Amino acid sequence: MSKVIVLGSGMVGSAMAIDLSKKHTVTLTDRSQQVLDKVKAKCPSLNLSVLDVTNIDLLKSTLKEHDLVVCAVPGFLGFNTLKAIIEAEKNVIDISFFPENSLELDALAKQKKVTAIVDCGVAPGMDNIILGYYNEKLKLNFFECLVGGLPKVKKWPFCYKAPFSPVDVIEEYTRPARYIENGHLVIKDALTDCEYIDFDKVGTLESFNSDGLRSIIFTMPHIKDMKEKTLRYPGHVEYVKVLKESGFFNTKAIEMNGQKISPLDFTSKILFNEWKLGETEEEFTVMRVTVKGTNVQGKEETIVYNLHDEFCGKTNTSSMARTTGYTATAAANMFLDGLFQEKGVFPPELVGKHEDCFLYILNYLKERNVIYTKTIR
Repeated sequence: MSKVIVLGSGMVGSAMAIDLSKKHTVTLTDRSQQVLDKVKAKCPSLNLSVLDVTNIDLLKSTLKEHDLVVCAVPGFLGFNTLKAIIEAEKNVIDISFFPENSLELDALAKQKKVTAIVDCGVAPGMDNIILGYYNEKLKLNFFECLVGGLPKVKKWPFCYKAPFSPVDVIEEYTRPARYIENGHLVIKDALTDCEYIDFDKVGTLESFNSDGLRSIIFTMPHIKDMKEKTLRYPGHVEYVKVLKESGFFNTKAIEMNGQKISPLDFTSKILFNEWKLGETEEEFTVMRVTVKGTNVQGKEETIVYNLHDEFCGKTNTSSMARTTGYTATAAANMFLDGLFQEKGVFPPELVGKHEDCFLYILNYLKERNVIYTKTIR
């Protein structure tokens, strides 16, 4: 039985800690004792530790006695936290999805003889793992990921609920989207190239550009066409564009009645209640990953993986926590079982390239009823 420490006890972090506690001794950390106690009530076997990860010395000393770190801190803390974990010579599975390039820490990880698997969620995460696997099987020329997490009940006007902070969602709506088109890097505004796409069990959803390719821009430069698009209910994009174009996402402070506040902070505060996902509110995750390429016989193949996952009423676990968190705990158990031992920083596509790792993660998710269905055309 290994000793695992989970940094961050939010919706996904707590789900991961509970899942890992089935096989390992798990310590869950957060800066709030109240949040930790709430998770402990669900899973009494967890050890708890109040920890502020920005206190780097305390973080490193806390990690000492553990065999593996699972990092689920907010994105803005992610890069520095991951760097500190690597400096502490601890192996890590990371889902903090920070904006910086994780590969900048590869040399440090190799020097410290550390394995760091990053971006290990649903998307980025499982879509990368699928891509990495088929990159070994086919000469790929196309990759597309369509993904979204949505509430079952559509509440006007946004028809959306976020499992994380509105600031993080708005950042996705404002950060320029990078794509690969015909072998060239193309940068487009987020929320553009809207298309309507039909999904089983859901109906028609709206897809739009978002900056989700991340590491594969650098690790898969031979694939001529690659894109990721976010999914929402039809109409959502128009309302968000109105806010964006009207200046509600601006970060420069404005003065009102002698007080200075940024429009973004104001908007986030307003949207917090509008977009906050209730603890037992039913939601679902939908994802479609498509890869195209030629096989060894020179024949063109199209492989499509579809995911439709829903809130689990039995365990009161959100779909986003299940699909994101269980991918990371699959990778954690895979590492602890000795299937992946390479040293350095590894985005998921560099893990999925190994067939035993790919199958391990798929089977682990299937055991938890997170099921990817495959079709070949």
